[in-house]
Amino acid sequence: MRQIVLAAAAVSLIAIAAPAFASDTDTPLAIRAQQPINAPHPTRGQTMAQVQKQFGAPQSKMDPRGGQKRDWPTINRWVYPQFTVYFQRDRVLDVVANKASPTEVGPAPPVR
Repeated sequence: MRQIVLAAAAVSLIAIAAPAFASDTDTPLAIRAQQPINAPHPTRGQTMAQVQKQFGAPQSKMDPRGGQKRDWPTINRWVYPQFTVYFQRDRVLDVVANKASPTEVGPAPPVR
């Protein structure tokens, strides 16, 4: 009986919380980052030159990380308004959605 009551309470909480995820600005970044980016964005394997030609110059280029050993390739990050592009050497490795608003709960700041 106790398990049924707990399950009903959990379902009620989920039903109450569901409307909170109505828009991109209300959806936590951790959840949005798992969803596909709906706007045009770079695809895996494109070169830095192809990305810059298609999307223009990034807002910023973050300092490269890695490269100390052969097994640790250099990772470059370019920040655009809606997404950040991660390059392994000079090829797109991944594209990640940026925060929809400054108040969105997102990842911890990068380790410097």
